Amino acid sequence: MAMKRTDPMVYQKGMEIIASDILDKVLKHVDNYDYLNYSQSDVKQALSKEHLSLEDYGALLSPAATPYLEEMAKKAVVETRKHFGNSICLFTPLYIANYCENNCVYCGFNCKNKIRRGKLSIDEMEVELKAIAKTGLKEILILTGESRHHSGVEYIGEGIKLATKYFSTVGIEIYPLNSDEYAYLRKCGADFVSVYQETYNSIKYEQVHLSGSKRVFPYRFYSQERALIGGMRGVSFGALLGLDDFRKDAYATGLHAYFMQQKYPHAEIGFSTPRLRPFINNADNNPNDVHEKQLLQVMLAYRLFMPYAGITISTRERAGFRDHVIGMVATKISAGVSVGVGGHEQDEKGDEQFEISDPRSVPEVHQMILDRGLQPVYSDYIRV
Repeated sequence: MAMKRTDPMVYQKGMEIIASDILDKVLKHVDNYDYLNYSQSDVKQALSKEHLSLEDYGALLSPAATPYLEEMAKKAVVETRKHFGNSICLFTPLYIANYCENNCVYCGFNCKNKIRRGKLSIDEMEVELKAIAKTGLKEILILTGESRHHSGVEYIGEGIKLATKYFSTVGIEIYPLNSDEYAYLRKCGADFVSVYQETYNSIKYEQVHLSGSKRVFPYRFYSQERALIGGMRGVSFGALLGLDDFRKDAYATGLHAYFMQQKYPHAEIGFSTPRLRPFINNADNNPNDVHEKQLLQVMLAYRLFMPYAGITISTRERAGFRDHVIGMVATKISAGVSVGVGGHEQDEKGDEQFEISDPRSVPEVHQMILDRGLQPVYSDYIRV
């Protein structure tokens, strides 16, 4: 007998509902977005403007813009230098747990995937944090699988408090929370929150999120807004490119960030551009027709549409591509990465979420940044 699945648009018990119309605005624009309707003249017109409209942004994400990537790149370099100088921020992620209660078909942490699960004790966290801090890094991103049972808010809060002893900036990439919980983690010392919608196509979203709290589409969508209501300094947006139509998902991601910036002008806005990657027990999990050229186009469109936004390039991408995009569009790069639980100083306690493509150490990435005439930055924020 087939299991009855819950309605992905209906909030589950305990999920905070906030008064906001941003979801409706984004979905309405995306429904009306047909990237095949744009011509090369639309692209040229967009490139001639100092400030892009939503239509211009749509044009730069369209296939018609493909012959203009070099022109887009030249303009992107100017915008990036104007707002970020030649500095590139370095950080690393620390996975403190990989237990998960969601059944997401594309993810290595999927609760149905038979992997080695684990979580760091507070003492083990400190060992890892100390080891990372010794590399000179001043920014850390703390991650967990999505399990309130195994990785409760208080457990994450204790990890954040520890991290503030060693790092000037602490980000979190965890399951979505209510605004009072974000306020608690902010009080513990968290600075910014990264949440990825994965896909903005609600039908596809339902198909790939089979069970668990992540199945609730609007609750995940409003995570960044609840984080800002909770007092977080910044929020980051992203879609998992290749899960659905990447042009529509990238368009939706940009609009989501744009409408949030309009509503919360004080907030620091960032983008990440993850592509599907293979994981344990699923080596064929690769992005559908999202090649490096398409990924670059998405990043360039983000930069030209939202010049002030930070853009992160992760180790999902190969070293050569990462080297190419820093300074042009990307302003933040990870280094010395482990995507298993722990693994910086101690043996990994749990298996990794996905396969990385760039295993370089912090000194190696530092030297690469210098070789490209850019300035590695370890701290752009002073904690007082």
